[in-house]
Amino acid sequence: MTTSFLSHTAIFEAMVCSIIIVDTELRVQYMNPAAEVLMGHSLSQHREKPLEQLIHTSQLHAHILNAIHDAQSHVTRESKIHLSNQDEMTVDCAVTPLYDNEDIIGSLLEINQVDRKLRIMRDEQLLVQQQNSQIVLKGIAHEVKNPLSGIRAAAQLLELEFEDQSLKEYTQIIMSEIDRLKGLMERMLGSSQLPNMQTVNIHEVMEHVYHLLKNCKPNNISINTDYDPSLPEFTGDRNQLVQVVLNIANNAIHALCQHDTQNKKNITFKTRVQRYFTIDHKLHPLVLCASIIDNGAGIPDNLKDKIFSPMVSGNSEGTGLGLSIAQSLVNRQGGLIEYSRKKEKTEFNIYIPLKKT
Repeated sequence: MTTSFLSHTAIFEAMVCSIIIVDTELRVQYMNPAAEVLMGHSLSQHREKPLEQLIHTSQLHAHILNAIHDAQSHVTRESKIHLSNQDEMTVDCAVTPLYDNEDIIGSLLEINQVDRKLRIMRDEQLLVQQQNSQIVLKGIAHEVKNPLSGIRAAAQLLELEFEDQSLKEYTQIIMSEIDRLKGLMERMLGSSQLPNMQTVNIHEVMEHVYHLLKNCKPNNISINTDYDPSLPEFTGDRNQLVQVVLNIANNAIHALCQHDTQNKKNITFKTRVQRYFTIDHKLHPLVLCASIIDNGAGIPDNLKDKIFSPMVSGNSEGTGLGLSIAQSLVNRQGGLIEYSRKKEKTEFNIYIPLKKT
């Protein structure tokens, strides 16, 4: 069968790209099934209604009107649009004027959601950056640890030569600071112990951290839970996951304490399952998503792309190793941690495959 035997509607309905046709007043005339899924509304609900009831993005509307005014196709890449259900997504959008003889009667919109492609690219860069940073840090840490040991031994020998107790206080300071630096080097190197893989229940991990924090957190911060009880157990290192969740939750508490807001301060432990999720070039049919969400001010814009890098911290009192180590621990279990800011809330999502592909 050739395309000459197919109607335009049949072709549009077979496409995976979202197709929306509007008239010159930007009223919806047609949506293919892919567009209905993307918009979360049917054509029967929105035929002859303004496009702005589906997409609340003035830049897109201006883009369409420019295409009509210029009588030529326009394309935008990686544009942010807001849907009527308040979801935000990133799309590539091509606008093509439609003609009846020589008169423009509307526009055809081809919309491709590219959030998933951008996320995969970002995650790949994150993993490469993490691996490169670990290689550099381990090299530096090994070079620094050996001289520190020599300096500490020399300080101990000097202390034996001193009879004046006040002078020994200086050697004690030297050894104390060397021990602190050696501890920092050990954390930079990370644990050399392989994950102790066993059957893990993510809700037991989250509840354990919840009980650790509920009695020591500030009274003006509440911790809530939103669990998916259907999540299965999986193979992982329970103790390392406790360390990861505790680290992120402590960061959330610190962020809420640092920034006073009129809203009630709260943290939410949330679990969900993601389907067909890509981690490090592997597409997994089922992935666990454990989220720690707070309503604080979020990560400063100049740090949000670097927060998993070693020695980067938004906390003036921090070492900048916490999130880097947490990312490394989750990476060892085939997973990934992502940061996002959605609807005035900060989210750290821990993704771990439930089934190996």
